[in-house]
Amino acid sequence: MIALSEIEKTIKGFAQLGLTIEAAHWLVKVYELEQENFSHFELTEKAEPSFILLTTNGVIGSKQLIKLPANAFEFPLFLMLNLLAHEMLHVKQKSEKCKVEDKNEREFQAYYENLFHKEFPLIPELSTFQQKAFGNKAIEYYNRMKEGSDVQKKYAKQKEEVEKLLVKLTIM
Repeated sequence: MIALSEIEKTIKGFAQLGLTIEAAHWLVKVYELEQENFSHFELTEKAEPSFILLTTNGVIGSKQLIKLPANAFEFPLFLMLNLLAHEMLHVKQKSEKCKVEDKNEREFQAYYENLFHKEFPLIPELSTFQQKAFGNKAIEYYNRMKEGSDVQKKYAKQKEEVEKLLVKLTIM
């Protein structure tokens, strides 16, 4: 693995040259986020510090594209890496092999991944503040699933893990 200082330096270089898409491709490779169902990146308007949005677009079962803000790499690298991993998990979820149809299930899985990095173990941990925010989003999507449904039961243990992490983070 490349040293974090070198990764940050490389990303800053890409950003200074306006090579956001190239930076994203490079990070996908370095952090082993590749998915065969991924098509390409597309840029959107610049993001504001209070609202950074990446989206995965495409019909389930077909190739997916990820839209990211033109200034994506002006934000903290660990946050952007986690957001890229979140979207790459959506790419996988929308593949022919995985096909996770329910949006609430997809989002719960992706926020869970941002907290525990089981699918993408090279992704660094978020700040405590961001972990709390992502943990609360995971619980929000869990609660949007039909109460007592099979899908809620399927993720009950993971929900408990998220709740325990949120308690731990609150104590810190």
